[in-house]
Amino acid sequence: MDDFKCVIDSLRQMQMTETECYLNALSKLLGYMIVVFSAVVKLPQILVILRNNSIKGLSVASFELETVGFTIALSYILTKNLPFSAYGELVFLLIQALGLNVLIYSYLPSLPPSTIVKGALYSLIAPTILAGRLDPVSFEILYASSHVIFIGSRLPQIWENYNSKSTGQLSFLTSFMNTGGCLVRTFTTIQEKGPISMVMGSVFGIITNGILLLQIIVYSRAQRREEEVKKKKK
Repeated sequence: MDDFKCVIDSLRQMQMTETECYLNALSKLLGYMIVVFSAVVKLPQILVILRNNSIKGLSVASFELETVGFTIALSYILTKNLPFSAYGELVFLLIQALGLNVLIYSYLPSLPPSTIVKGALYSLIAPTILAGRLDPVSFEILYASSHVIFIGSRLPQIWENYNSKSTGQLSFLTSFMNTGGCLVRTFTTIQEKGPISMVMGSVFGIITNGILLLQIIVYSRAQRREEEVKKKKK
């Protein structure tokens, strides 16, 4: 709370204070805002699936890899003793990602044996990682790999969209919030003097989520134009 106290004291005394004081307070405020919004960031995607009763155009692998990435990122940051505002959204994102995977699996015609095996392995390994039962070096290596995992989690969906020239049931609102959240998190991580690996993770998130957001905008417009042409022909 010292960051906010600095700003409050400055306003009371009607004096300008150091820029760093305001930046720290802004960082904390934005950090908590991200945590609050993260509690519902996956909700639009869940609602789109439920409303249309379909997972058409969604890459199952993308959602699975994303869950693994959130698990690694959260477990790593917990070892850094950073304030909750610096990582709290990962708690909510992981919970929602797990629920989203279960929802997607429920729409599959049948559950592949490989999916069952992956689920079992995750259930065995995730608790160990989240409990911090790894040495620091292993955590650094694991967290570095999470950037590759997050990029990899977006590529199947990006490729699926490109091939079909459609984003299917992908939610614009969820992709928009993901992109915005990564943008804000880049600022807060730098301001909180977080590890460079965390900053790079947020930057990669901006790029990959931004591509998905752009695909939704472009392909949605193209689809609307096609529908308008069909209506005119009728």
